[in-house]
Amino acid sequence: MGKKLLIIDDNEQDRKIMKRFLAKAGFEDIIIAETGELGVEKAACEKPDIIVLDTLLPGISGFEACRRIREASGPDKPKIIIMTGNVDAIDAVEARKAGADDYCVKTSDHTPLLEAAKKLL
Repeated sequence: MGKKLLIIDDNEQDRKIMKRFLAKAGFEDIIIAETGELGVEKAACEKPDIIVLDTLLPGISGFEACRRIREASGPDKPKIIIMTGNVDAIDAVEARKAGADDYCVKTSDHTPLLEAAKKLL
């Protein structure tokens, strides 16, 4: 695919599983950040095409990280997919308000994440 992807998630196992799944799907350049703050920094310097962002992070939330990335992005803003383990309609609304392009519920099946990423490219 040749697109750069940034995963921002504090759960090491989730990061590894997502990275493996997305790499098998053809994403070759995958960057990792463990906190919202680090994710905002990496988004600014690495310029990923897509960001997969967890909502519950140490420090700033995924929603706040999304807002900061949007504010700092120029015309080539990345596509942002917010993921959460909470099956709550309020999170989906909050994700849109924060500037996310898509929203997925975090489950063991990463197919919806892959579909969202492909749709946004």
